[in-house]
Amino acid sequence: MAEFLIIAGRSGAGRSETAKSLDDLGWFVIDNLPTPLIPKVAELATSPGSLRTHVALVVGSERPDETMSEILHLQKLPNITTKILFLTADEKTLIRRYEESRRRHPYETDGSLKESIISEAKNIDVLRGAADVEIDTSDLNVHQLGQRIRELFAITPLAKQMQIRLVSFGFKHGLPTDVDLVMDCRFLPNPYWVKGLRDLTGENKKVKKYILDEPLAQDFLSRLKDLLELLLPAYEEEGKNYLSIAIGCTGGRHRSVAVVNELEKILAELNYPAKASHRDLAV
Repeated sequence: MAEFLIIAGRSGAGRSETAKSLDDLGWFVIDNLPTPLIPKVAELATSPGSLRTHVALVVGSERPDETMSEILHLQKLPNITTKILFLTADEKTLIRRYEESRRRHPYETDGSLKESIISEAKNIDVLRGAADVEIDTSDLNVHQLGQRIRELFAITPLAKQMQIRLVSFGFKHGLPTDVDLVMDCRFLPNPYWVKGLRDLTGENKKVKKYILDEPLAQDFLSRLKDLLELLLPAYEEEGKNYLSIAIGCTGGRHRSVAVVNELEKILAELNYPAKASHRDLAV
């Protein structure tokens, strides 16, 4: 059985860096593959004696409908599992990256760079909608992106299990765009208003105790555990390989951090190892 990973996304969002990380992990990576050649690569990968069991194809953004058609064809083949990774970033970040690199945007017209970026985003929305996992690279450097790719696509037995990512965030800094489920824990008591706790974070024992000792917090986590016990096997049954869960509070430094760390332990008890991260902890 061959595994195909289609790497799509907005120009400047990190497709080439992702390709390098996958190559380091042992994937057979083909960058900027012309869409008509996708079936030929699939034929070679599934031929008797082929050693290419993990193939990553970096596709361009110029002909998204043709690319989607070829992906749908791949997904119907009996000896191939096909997943789509979509990389994105906000317009401000993409503009900065293009201005720094002085590269030409593939959708460049007589209009501005911003207009080109917006035009591309609209055209490739069909690929974004079909993605199995999405990564927003706006706040990621090259090393952080590489770490995310290793967590998701390492060629190990663990990689066969559904990969779960937990992230805490602050609503005042905006919703994360690359998550599947969002939970709001702003109903819990806020340590920000407690003298001696404001300048600490949810990783501090005193703050954690203040938040999690509340009966309401325990009830929330218990019900969340029950919900995930229902959802996770159902997701796996449907073939979902990647799941991102975001927990938000006001600033992303106290309540959401404590809840995410506790949820990581709960998922481990359910035999669903998860990776926790805190987007706004240092803000």
